Amino acid sequence: MDDSNIKTRFLIISDTHGEGLPTNFRPDFYADVLIHCGDLTDESQLREFESTLKWISNIKASLKLVIPGNHDFTLDRSAYTSLLEDKNLEARLVEQTYGEYGKVADMFATYPEIRLLDEGTHEFHLSNGARLLLYSSPYTPSEGNMGFRYPPGVGYTWDIGEADVVVTHGPPEGVLDRTLSRERAGCPRLFAAVARQRPKLHCFGHIHEGWGAKLVHWRERVSEHPSHFTDIDNENSESIESLQSLALRKSDDEDTADAKKKRLEKMLSQGLCDTTRCSRDVAGIQKGSDTLFVNASIQPAAGKPLQFPWLVDLELPHT
Repeated sequence: MDDSNIKTRFLIISDTHGEGLPTNFRPDFYADVLIHCGDLTDESQLREFESTLKWISNIKASLKLVIPGNHDFTLDRSAYTSLLEDKNLEARLVEQTYGEYGKVADMFATYPEIRLLDEGTHEFHLSNGARLLLYSSPYTPSEGNMGFRYPPGVGYTWDIGEADVVVTHGPPEGVLDRTLSRERAGCPRLFAAVARQRPKLHCFGHIHEGWGAKLVHWRERVSEHPSHFTDIDNENSESIESLQSLALRKSDDEDTADAKKKRLEKMLSQGLCDTTRCSRDVAGIQKGSDTLFVNASIQPAAGKPLQFPWLVDLELPHT
C-alpha cells in the first residue's frame, strides 16, 4: 500500500425501506465509514425513521452518513408541502403519521453520530487519519410525486468536483441500473459527470434488481459526450458480483455452479458481500483510471434472491 494513503473500510447500504439489515448480518463487523444511500423508509412515516435510526446507531462505525431517497419525501420541503396541500387528507392523522416538515430532521438531531447530508461536497477527517472528500445527492429522475426528483430528460447538474467518493440515491446510466424489464433506468448526465471526474467509489441504490458491484476501467480519453458505450474499457473492467452472476443456470458446468454456491454461502454466513480494492491488491483502484461502482439496494426486487450490504476496502489520502 502506498505510504501516502490509508486503508479505509466502508459499509454501504441502501433501500432498507423501514426494515433492518439481514438477520444474518454479523454485528462484529467494523467500518470506518457507514453510508446509507437513501430510501430509509417505505412510506416516510415517523415510526420508520425511528426504527431505521436505531439500528444504524447500533452499527460499529466511526462515521455514519445518510442521504434520503425518493421514498423519504417528508425530508423534501417542496414534495411534502405539496402533499400537505391535499384537502382530502386529515390534518391530524397526517401530523401523527408524518409530522410537520422538520420533524424528521429533529429526530436525526437525537442521533448526533448519524449525519444527514445535503446535496453537495463534504469533507471529513476520519479517525484512522484519512481525509474523505465526498459528494452526495438524493435526486433521481422521475415523473411521480415522490421526493427529491427531477423530470426525466431535463438537464440536471452533478457538481462532483474532486470528490474521492460519490453517493447518490439513483444509479448512473449503464452501470448496475437494469430494471426487471431489462431497461436502463440510470441518469445519463450522472454517468457523464462521474466519467469526467473518475472518483474512486460511486455508491447508490434505487434500482433494486441492479444490486452488485463493478470495477470500471476508464478509457484513456474522456469523450465529448461521455456514455457507458464510449468511455468504459470493458476488456479491462470487472464485474465483481451481481444478481445475474449468482444465478444458477442450466448451462453452468459443475465447477461454475459450485463456485456460485460457495460465494453465496459466504455472503449468507457474513450477512454482507465484501471486496478489497487497495494498491496491494491485484485489482486495486487507481484514481483517474478506475472507479468502483456499488449498488447496495438491500430489499430484493420481486422474485429476486436475498441482497446484501457491501463492505469495501479502499485507500484515501492522509489528512
